[in-house]
Amino acid sequence: MDGNGRWAKQRFLPRVAGHKVGVENVRSMIKHSVNIGVEYLTLFAFSSENWRRPVEEVSFLMGLFMEALKKEVAKLHKSNVRFVMIGDRTKFSEALCYEIASAELLTKSNTGLTLTIAANYGGRWDLLQAMNAMQKANPSLLGNYNEEHLSPYLSMSFSPEPDLFIRTGGEKRISNFLLWQLAYSELYFTDTLWPDFDDEAFKLAIQSYQQRERRFGRTSEQLVAT
Repeated sequence: MDGNGRWAKQRFLPRVAGHKVGVENVRSMIKHSVNIGVEYLTLFAFSSENWRRPVEEVSFLMGLFMEALKKEVAKLHKSNVRFVMIGDRTKFSEALCYEIASAELLTKSNTGLTLTIAANYGGRWDLLQAMNAMQKANPSLLGNYNEEHLSPYLSMSFSPEPDLFIRTGGEKRISNFLLWQLAYSELYFTDTLWPDFDDEAFKLAIQSYQQRERRFGRTSEQLVAT
């Protein structure tokens, strides 16, 4: 969800104003995802590298996250949405950790859209924590681990691998997001800034995905045959 700061700058507003509008757009995208039948929606809200931003902006983002949890979780629960957060929580305040855990507990049995928020998340961190956990749980397999051994310890082990990766804001890179899980995902980049990424922009991304042939190492002829 890239482009909040630039959206605000274009309007001669402080960066935090863009983050506020960005949160409002999250609400719209969740609703749209539910309406079109998306089963898993994962939003990269705050990367492990974002701590390098100005202290005031980081503090505002943490407060915005807390406010959004308090305001939106009951609505998510009412809409049968399951809320999950992935990322390293050790840098978060005790109060924020409590709100996250409460939201996950309240919605854990919901069977509609699974909404995952990646906060203080990095793909490299994910791989390292998964490998450490795997080795600790299975020391006898040292030197013989495979993908099936690692998968249960990844942050997104509860979810299928993403079909479509969307990045707004014009940058064309993954930026340390779901490095393992995106191995075969279709990538979609748009110049549209996140606050302007509306239902129509989402529709264009879906249409782009629908026009692609996903071969997973096979040939087009093999896909026709199956």
